[in-house]
Amino acid sequence: MSKIWIAGAAVAVALATGLAQAQSPPATELFREADLALGERLLKENRCAECHARKVGGDGSAIYRPKGRINSASLLRGMVENCNTELNLSLFPEEVTAIAAVLNRDHYRFP
Repeated sequence: MSKIWIAGAAVAVALATGLAQAQSPPATELFREADLALGERLLKENRCAECHARKVGGDGSAIYRPKGRINSASLLRGMVENCNTELNLSLFPEEVTAIAAVLNRDHYRFP
């Protein structure tokens, strides 16, 4: 691969990432009507912390804020939806949002 192609690809990725972030609603808007009590209950019922501990070791908290992966409230909600899909949890959209809102409050703190 040529250095020009690699540099061009890097610029394209940077621009796409920036554009995606710019179009993401702020957490205050995305999680405005989230039921935090429901999110807390679902995190416990689905044993999310136990699964994360198995994946990354320790208490599982190392899974939060992986370098460069989750840098907006929308991406956080998308990762919760990914867990919902991969683990076949059958959560409703408002339940996914509730879980993401709790994670944002406790770990991410997106504005």
